[in-house]
Amino acid sequence: MTRPLIFALLVLIAIAGFLAIPDNLTTLEGVREQLNRAQGYRAENPLLVAGAFFAIYVAVAALSLPVAVWLTLGAGALFGFWQGLLLVSFASTIGASLSFLAARYLLRDWVRGQFRNRLDRIESGVERDGAFYLFSLRLIPVLPFFAVNLLMGLTPMPVATFAWVSQLGMLAGTAVFVNAGTQLAQLDSISGILSPAVLASFAVLAAFPWIARAVMAIIRRRRVYARWTRPAKVDRNLVVIGAGSAGLVTAYIAAATKARVTLVEARAMGGDCLNTGCVPSKALIASAHVAHSMRDAQAFGIAPAQPQVDFRAVMARIHAAIASIAPHDSVGRYEGLGVEVLKGRARMIDPFTVQIDLNDGGTQQLTSRAIVIATGAKPTMPPIPGLADCGALTSDTMWDALSDRDQIPARIAILGGGPIGSELAQAFARLGADVTQIEAGDRILPREDPEVSELIATALRDDGVQVLTGHKATAAGRDDSGRWLQVEHDGQTSRITVDEIIVAVGRTPNLTGLGLEELGIPTDHTVQTNDYLQTLYPNILAAGDVAGPWQFTHTASHQAYYAAVNGLFGDIKASKVDARVIPWATFTAPEVARVGISETEARDQGLDVTVTRFDLDGSDRAIADGATRGFVKVLTPKGKDRILGATIVGAHAGDLMAEFVLAMKHGLGLSKILGTIHIYPTLAEANKSVAGQWRRAHVNPRLTALAERFHDWRRG
Repeated sequence: MTRPLIFALLVLIAIAGFLAIPDNLTTLEGVREQLNRAQGYRAENPLLVAGAFFAIYVAVAALSLPVAVWLTLGAGALFGFWQGLLLVSFASTIGASLSFLAARYLLRDWVRGQFRNRLDRIESGVERDGAFYLFSLRLIPVLPFFAVNLLMGLTPMPVATFAWVSQLGMLAGTAVFVNAGTQLAQLDSISGILSPAVLASFAVLAAFPWIARAVMAIIRRRRVYARWTRPAKVDRNLVVIGAGSAGLVTAYIAAATKARVTLVEARAMGGDCLNTGCVPSKALIASAHVAHSMRDAQAFGIAPAQPQVDFRAVMARIHAAIASIAPHDSVGRYEGLGVEVLKGRARMIDPFTVQIDLNDGGTQQLTSRAIVIATGAKPTMPPIPGLADCGALTSDTMWDALSDRDQIPARIAILGGGPIGSELAQAFARLGADVTQIEAGDRILPREDPEVSELIATALRDDGVQVLTGHKATAAGRDDSGRWLQVEHDGQTSRITVDEIIVAVGRTPNLTGLGLEELGIPTDHTVQTNDYLQTLYPNILAAGDVAGPWQFTHTASHQAYYAAVNGLFGDIKASKVDARVIPWATFTAPEVARVGISETEARDQGLDVTVTRFDLDGSDRAIADGATRGFVKVLTPKGKDRILGATIVGAHAGDLMAEFVLAMKHGLGLSKILGTIHIYPTLAEANKSVAGQWRRAHVNPRLTALAERFHDWRRG
């Protein structure tokens, strides 16, 4: 029997049970009359009557029939207080648990399919505070008994937790009604049971777990800070360690609230993104794109030309781009915004004090109400024998190391098949280098769908990159012929000789020298934080690459807002980081952009989704631009237009993704995108086209058949 049929059957049983309730069971007089009969049966068969009553109560509670109050009164009158309390307490708990399990089995998957994004936040809250909420709802029935059972069944709360919390929460109310049942003969009405004093007592009981929780939080906080002395007065409201994306935005927001904030940075302002990451790599890609366009000019009716690459000039342009953007992140600008900027290395010596070893000599100590760690990350150098000693470059060191070269290195090995490795491999190949990309996994860009990985691998190969997947680097060195990498593939070992090795296998957060170990702040690859970016000490927070789990400039800036707000005001009201919609892009040609879940992730999670795809060879603008390689792919729940995830592969994919990010953030479905006018001819029309594909696939055939007959009739 299918779940909808089972659900319909249970609803019919509940309705039938409701209609079958005799009128005399919903009044005090009727209950007294039935109890007089039951007393005779109980005298003859006490165990049988107790068992029958228990079974009836379980069924009434499970089906949420509106006679539970009368049965509870009857339990007190029939069995006395203690036996009645025992019977009702366990019967109501079992009945509620059966209703809970029915909702979980019959409705949870369907509800998750319809409201996945909203439920994710609710479920995380239930995992953290569900027992408290349930206890409060049982004591003060803001929601009906059956509604609590059904709603909790839709959450990940374990049934054992639901059962014992429900039993404990309902115990006080059950005791009141069972006790009233022992005095049933003197009772005039139900309203007399729940006097204002009794209701006030329930309210106090409901608030007790929350009060206890707050007290426990204060006790834990005191224990955390027990070995430290909090200064009576502090120098700063906020000290920010690190002037990369997260640190700059944190300091900016804090200064905007007129807080007294100090920003500490030992190296260049702007962090890795400006100086060694996003900006220089995109400037390199821009030069590579021009070189590629010259070679590919014939496709546009222009005689192709072999580009004469002045590599020193290419590198000079990259550094010029950095210099042009640097004023946006400069000391002068931030001091103008009200931020004190100190150049030096910061170390926390207690939860309220930062010691700064200044670059120009000397030290300075600052006390602060809050501290934000935003020290970023550095390229990972894998422990491959000889790799570090042979002069291998990283995405940090290559920009200065190669800036004085007149010619691009003839042979380059890129170690790593992630976004950074793939971008650099293609860019250097387009500029004329013989590039070998080495990836230990079975495909590059492993976070994306396999078809995306294959499309980008093909694009890289078309540009001359030798893409070696399933190849593990086992050793490196340097000899008269150049640098070399030893790789292993299918049990066979080979050596690749190159002029330069560039390592791009990931990034490692900067955790050393900050005083984390001395303060006992837990780290596990990143600084461990809660949902509010707070560490073990609530006044010490972390944001950006050092906190993870993402390593994107835009997520660092996003986290920075919460770090600033929670650092300044978290003791009053802390805000949880909104991480529901996180987009990213890989700037190969074609670009890859994604937000939400991928098709592979949906399959692995067992989600029942609809995958709608629009290939860019159907886009008029893509055809005109000669940029038809790629597609737009959107995942939605079966029969719904809500966007669970989107992948775009193609020219300007990162720019095009913004529409889907906005839609997911604000709960807009594909129908809203379809109903929005997009300028023609633009690549952005592909987003509307994929929405149109989805709509055409979900047209009701009965309605179209009816419309066809209507049009036939109108033609006569």
